[in-house]
Amino acid sequence: MANTQAAEKENMDDSGMVAMDELVALCKRRGFIFPASEIYGGINGFWDFGPLGVQLKNNLRDRWWRDMVVCPPIGPDGEPLQIVGVDTAIIQNPKVWEASGHVAGFNDPMVDCKETKLRYRQDHLIAIIDERNDQIFAFYAEALEEKSALKKLKKMAGTDDLSKLKSVPFTKIAPADYAKVVGPDTEKKGTLTEPKQFNLMFKTYVGATATEDDKAYLRPETAQGIFLNYKNVVDNMRVRVPFGIAQVGKAFRNEVTPRNFIYRSREFEQMEMEWFCHPDEAKKWLDFWKEQRFNWWKSVGVMSGNLIFRQHDQDELSHYAKEGYGTVDIEYKFPFTAPGYGELEGIAHRCDFDLTAHQTHSKTKLEYFDDSVQPPRRFMPHVIEPASGLTRGVLVLLAEAYTADPSRPSKMYMKFKPSMAPVKAAVLPLVNKDGLPEIAQKLYYEMRTQFVTEYDTKGNIGKRYARHDEIGTPFCVTVDTDTPNDHAATIRFRDTMAQERVALDKISAFVQKALKE
Repeated sequence: MANTQAAEKENMDDSGMVAMDELVALCKRRGFIFPASEIYGGINGFWDFGPLGVQLKNNLRDRWWRDMVVCPPIGPDGEPLQIVGVDTAIIQNPKVWEASGHVAGFNDPMVDCKETKLRYRQDHLIAIIDERNDQIFAFYAEALEEKSALKKLKKMAGTDDLSKLKSVPFTKIAPADYAKVVGPDTEKKGTLTEPKQFNLMFKTYVGATATEDDKAYLRPETAQGIFLNYKNVVDNMRVRVPFGIAQVGKAFRNEVTPRNFIYRSREFEQMEMEWFCHPDEAKKWLDFWKEQRFNWWKSVGVMSGNLIFRQHDQDELSHYAKEGYGTVDIEYKFPFTAPGYGELEGIAHRCDFDLTAHQTHSKTKLEYFDDSVQPPRRFMPHVIEPASGLTRGVLVLLAEAYTADPSRPSKMYMKFKPSMAPVKAAVLPLVNKDGLPEIAQKLYYEMRTQFVTEYDTKGNIGKRYARHDEIGTPFCVTVDTDTPNDHAATIRFRDTMAQERVALDKISAFVQKALKE
């Protein structure tokens, strides 16, 4: 028993979550996620999704699209909601970002380290004050619980008793005290500069001249493309307020300190829906979408114990939410935040900020005319926005699935919900002779038309089982020496390693049914 527990600890941290280095290594080894431009040394903040990673991402994306657009939730009145989809351009007229507030307001205060030449977001740092020695240690707030950070802090403070130190947000440190600060990546005091604003949008140029008059931006969010098409949808589709417009797509933010694998990167994908409603019903719809989205994450295989709600404090609200009911985040217990949590999805009351801003700047009327009431009325809809990171969602599924099991050759397996698994089933001929490959191939050709199936002949059966445990295949179908006689094959279940004999002509239906559970 002691050996089993020790083996489990090798891959898990103190919170019971998988260690990030183990997860990153698995993603590289098994083709989930690779560093972008790896053969040239990579590029910080960018990642490539490999064959299994893109399939996992597509499964999550397609499930979100189905549940939001193709088959939207049932509303409070017992009727299906109206939600339509769009796919808007990554580069829009630069005036869009002036109207939305991103040009003037999409800035983060940054501090530079004169010693290491590194740059940090001020609001991502925590200040640890050692009043005994009149010094301040700066650490990443997200990493403070990590063993390496604690070890460094104890060493620099010269004590194992950290209760003698107090912590405050780094934003509370006065510039006059910066001479006392030891930066995150140095042991010298006074190397950090005073904060300065840094715009997070990627600048580009449209056309061949490439002057400042041709300046444009890669979109930092997908939401604005939805607001720009609000009038088109109202005028051309059969929708009435309340209704939603959804979009999945790439967004770009020039993060100063991308880190924690794909959690904070410079290129990422979002799944956003803007729900347009009457201002008087905004609170009702905010509560509705909070419940819907929390339950949705559970439906794709995330344990509720790893999810929490967190209400934004007044001083951290986005400009569009300050006059409304605020923003609630769904947070997940990521390996690098455990036992704390990190943002997965935000449900925000954007008020009428965006439509009003675009109406003002574009001189286009965007008020909604409601002729279903007497007398008819015009109003500017309010917006409830459930916005989640597709890229972060993939990281959640990976972290949630990683399950230590020392009894297996692989020492672990990926416990994806079957419907989310990149590969649903694998057909494995026990040996490459005695007619088994022919039978297995016929079965594979049948199954591949219904769900993602692999035909795998490389290595002995134990190694093949180990590989499919590591990539999370729920069902392995082994065609063995009894198959030519009994016309059946053995299905091995990933989670329990139990085996069941099933007739060849029943296997596809058997797996199909299991995928729906």
